Amino acid sequence: MVAVSDLHVRYPENREIVERLRPESDDDWLLIAGDVAECVADIRWALALLKSRFATVVWVPGNHELWTPANDPVQLRGVARYQHLVTICRELGVLTPEDPYPVWEGEGGPVVIAPLFLLYDYTFRPPGAHSKETALDIAEEAGVVCNDEFLLHPDPYPTRDAWCRDRLTATETKLAAVPAELPTILVNHFPLVREPTRPLWYPEFALWCGTEATADWPRRFRAAAVVYGHLHIPRLLICDGIPHQEVSLGYPREWRRRSTPPGRPVQILPTTTGTTGTAGTTA
Repeated sequence: MVAVSDLHVRYPENREIVERLRPESDDDWLLIAGDVAECVADIRWALALLKSRFATVVWVPGNHELWTPANDPVQLRGVARYQHLVTICRELGVLTPEDPYPVWEGEGGPVVIAPLFLLYDYTFRPPGAHSKETALDIAEEAGVVCNDEFLLHPDPYPTRDAWCRDRLTATETKLAAVPAELPTILVNHFPLVREPTRPLWYPEFALWCGTEATADWPRRFRAAAVVYGHLHIPRLLICDGIPHQEVSLGYPREWRRRSTPPGRPVQILPTTTGTTGTAGTTA
């Protein structure tokens, strides 16, 4: 089982990388932790291609899939856009957060694969910012405003954080129903804990990177690993003894600077030693 995220196939170089992606065996699973593309046609193209090659493909939405860009013929917004993408995935046979959690029975299993769609609620705030409004003011003064504020519409919810709260409630209930004897792999576009955001060049951007509400989820829901993307900082962190693996490809200007081959999926199961990345620990 391998994982990748932030494919951003609107870039021709990234599209070529996706065209070259191949499984190492006929029974390999691929976990995609969001940000395939912004336009629906590109998302469909990439997911259809990867599903034709991998035995099982599991997808969670990133913020870019939820954008409604002006150049996309599909002008659906918010929940309607997400539901449209879920319908496409079901046509293709790709699993989503709306499907029953599959169980990996291969080497390292059995383990429940839990694709999550949670968004963020502006609780990854700068020091001294005790409200969303204050945190947003600080970010704006620093010149840091995520494009989500203009392109990711929460309709019919009044705000993105209100949508996040609803997703948290529904997802927590679903995870609680997983049999207690089974470990999980938690797959989400955004990190589930704040630690991965610490190295951001612009720390104010953490506002758009997750929620404090999931800080204990890896422990509570017996995570054997957490898979995420979004930050474009591919690395392995060990938090409370649990591996958190960032699996993004990122933009061409980013992956060209790395010494490792771009787009190579990260092996999640069976676990291996010597995983590429920067390891760290938290209490």
